[in-house]
Amino acid sequence: MEMKGELSKLVEKLKTERDEMKLKMHLASMEAKGEFEEAEKKWDQLKSKASGITDETIETSDEYIAKAKIIGEELKETYQRIAKRLSE
Repeated sequence: MEMKGELSKLVEKLKTERDEMKLKMHLASMEAKGEFEEAEKKWDQLKSKASGITDETIETSDEYIAKAKIIGEELKETYQRIAKRLSE
């Protein structure tokens, strides 16, 4: 009977840990999704700026190119944070 009680306690403890883990994964997923949606806005900005820069008929300033690079670096960091969060 002792082993049955120990098994019951173990199962209950594992159930609690499992439920907590599921909740954390869900919340992390929601956070990652929200951050990714914000990153999509920056992606659109970067694509727009990049297409203007690569268009040979449009003269672009160094400042415009620098701003595009900053957006690109921010986007890179965001993607790395999201990937890290999803792998945890």
